[in-house]
Amino acid sequence: MKPEYLLFLLIFPGLLFSGVVGLLVGWVDRKVSARFQFRVGPPLWQNFNDFFKLLGKEVIIPREAAGSLFISAPFLAFAATVMVSAMIGTALFFQKGLAGDLIVVLYLMMVFSVMVILGGGASGNVYSGVGAAREIKLLLADELVFLLVMLVPIIKSGYQLRLDALAAAQQEGAFLASPSGIIAFILGILCVQAKMTLPPFSIPEAETEIVEGPLMEYSGPLLGFWKLTQAMMWVFFPFLLILLFWGGFSYRGLGILWFLLKYLFIVVVMIIIKNTNPRVRIDTALHFFWKIAAPLALIAVILAVIGA
Repeated sequence: MKPEYLLFLLIFPGLLFSGVVGLLVGWVDRKVSARFQFRVGPPLWQNFNDFFKLLGKEVIIPREAAGSLFISAPFLAFAATVMVSAMIGTALFFQKGLAGDLIVVLYLMMVFSVMVILGGGASGNVYSGVGAAREIKLLLADELVFLLVMLVPIIKSGYQLRLDALAAAQQEGAFLASPSGIIAFILGILCVQAKMTLPPFSIPEAETEIVEGPLMEYSGPLLGFWKLTQAMMWVFFPFLLILLFWGGFSYRGLGILWFLLKYLFIVVVMIIIKNTNPRVRIDTALHFFWKIAAPLALIAVILAVIGA
C-alpha cells in the first residue's frame, strides 16, 4: 500500500478526521434536539467524554451470546465505516479514487447493517433479536430506493462508477440542478435517515420499546465503537450526497465556505426531520419505501435516462 493511502485511511479524511468531526456533529445533533425539547443540551465535549469513558469500562458478554461474533461485529462495522469515509473523502477532497468505486462503497455501507444484525442476533437477548429482525426489514425496505437513487448520478455522468469521475462530471453544473437530481437527492436524504436509524426510522433501536434493540447487551469499548461508528455516519453520508448530486468540493474561491454550507444544510435538514416526526411502525416504513419512494426513484431514473 502506498504511504499516502495509509494517510488517507488513518488521518484525513479517514479515521481521525471522520471520528472527530462525527463526534462534533453528533454534539450538534444532541444540542439542537435538546433545543427542540426546550432543554439546554450537553456541553461541546460530551460525546468525546462518553466515548473515552466507555473505553475504560468493563466489557460484559452475555452467557447466552455467541462470543466471537458478538465481539467482532462492532469492529468489522467500524473498519468498513473507516474505509468508506476514506474512499468518499479522498474522492471529494483530492479527486482521487481509493481502492474501489461506487459499487464497493455501497457494499461496504451495507456491512454496517449486516454487522448490527449479526451482533444483535449473537447476543442471545430476545429484545436484541427483535431489533435485529427490524434492522433486516428496514434494510430490505430502503436498499432498493437507495440503489435507484445511486443510479441517477451514474446515468447523468455517462455511466461512470468511480467516485472522482462522478464529481468531475459535475464541473459544468451539479446534478441537483435537474428534476431527476432533485427527486433523487430528496429520496437520498430519506434513505440516509433510515440507514442511520434516525427518527422516523429509528425502528430497530426503539428505546422506549426494545431499549436500543441490537445494541442492548453491548457495553464498554464494544459499545463505544458502535457509537463512534454511528457518529462517523454523520460525516460520510452527507459527503456522499454532496459528491454525487451537489458538485462535490472545490478549493477555488469560496469553495470551502460553499462546501461547509452545503454540508450544514444536509445535517440541519436531517436533524429537523428527526425532531419533527414520530417513529413509524415497520410496516409503515415498508409501505413508504416500496409503494411511494421506489416509484418516485424509478421516475428519477427514467428522467435521468432521457436527460432531464
